[in-house]
Amino acid sequence: MPATPSSLTRRDFLGASSAALLGGTLLAADDPATKSPTTAARRPRVAAINSIYRLRSHAYHIAGRFIHGYTRNGFHHQPPFDLVRMWDHQQPENDLGPQVCKAHNIELTTSIPEALGGKNGLDVDAVLLIIEHGDYPVNDRGQVLYPRYEFFEQIVDVFKKAGRGVPIFVDKHLSYDHRLAAKMVATAREMKFGLMAGSSLPVTWRRPEIEPPLGTKFDEAVVCFGFDRGTVEIYLFHALEVLQCMLERRAGGETGVKSVQFLQGGAVWKAGDEGRWSWRLLDAALSRCPSHNTGPVRENVLQPQAVLVEYLDGTRGAVLNLVEQTSEFAIGAKVADRAEPVSSCFYLPAPPGARFFDPLTYNIEKFFASGVAPYPVERTLLTSTMTDLAMQSLKEGSKVVINPALEIKYAAPADSGFFRGPYVDAG
Repeated sequence: MPATPSSLTRRDFLGASSAALLGGTLLAADDPATKSPTTAARRPRVAAINSIYRLRSHAYHIAGRFIHGYTRNGFHHQPPFDLVRMWDHQQPENDLGPQVCKAHNIELTTSIPEALGGKNGLDVDAVLLIIEHGDYPVNDRGQVLYPRYEFFEQIVDVFKKAGRGVPIFVDKHLSYDHRLAAKMVATAREMKFGLMAGSSLPVTWRRPEIEPPLGTKFDEAVVCFGFDRGTVEIYLFHALEVLQCMLERRAGGETGVKSVQFLQGGAVWKAGDEGRWSWRLLDAALSRCPSHNTGPVRENVLQPQAVLVEYLDGTRGAVLNLVEQTSEFAIGAKVADRAEPVSSCFYLPAPPGARFFDPLTYNIEKFFASGVAPYPVERTLLTSTMTDLAMQSLKEGSKVVINPALEIKYAAPADSGFFRGPYVDAG
């Protein structure tokens, strides 16, 4: 049997449930060991607040896994939760929301308050906030104005009326605006409900399966990726997540970032030649990518992009978008007491299955069961802030951006929660 994706075993997870959600009465209906005449019958109820529900959208992949289940350790896993209501902000021609809800007895609502309980008040135990994809404006920095904050506030209004809150998972970054992202985290702290955010990258499969111990003496890390979808921030956020989920494990923990700078074109190569990022670490990262192109990077990549990150403790990071060189996310890192770099590819199985949503959904389940995020929301607050300020640097002609909002401190989790083992079904 492959190793479990975290220190929480199946028995721990299915039997753990949540005094925070149901006063200790969670029923894991797919585990016969938990069934007894005295066990409460109702399973935790989940509402999904989506921007759009169509093929390959994030709601399709995350909410869909709460409906259909997914693969874990090579076998089918059905989440012990009931997705009871769904609200979709947009309904394009290829909208799947109505037929999915009808087929699976899910109420498709016309408002966010209705999805959380309507006239009956708050009657769900957890909320998915999946605002990614759909038709939204783009600002002058090139950021998609996804209304995550606005919809979060509508959810919170329901909490305030109910006098209590429930765990909320926010897909990807908290907001395109770091100030709004900080408000979301502050609200969760003030009202004392669990908040988790981020994407699949920190918890997807790694090849090789590296997990640097807490306190690793990192000096520098370089992330390579290659995506050209027109909107820079969409994949930049993912690359910064890869960087952060590794460097947060460094000696002294996460003490915050001093500055970020966005570079393009020849300025990227010049910065490497000047030692502002390491060619050796880039080579180590690219060596892990199955899609690694032949030929020199300088010749292949027509319009390189990079974000340079300087941490307050002197650690350096860089993420490089190299569209013609790779289509994977990978990292190379220098550790003080090692002669050779450590490196790994953060593997993303392809759509339509997109099985990298399996580990993300599993970690969301752990969060919904306990009310405590398996990794700090401060990580996503920091990556959201770095993304926003990197886009500011791009808008301002590659200006080095220094902002106190980057000075976010937190402790990394003992276990990253990434999936080990196979990513295919048992034969």
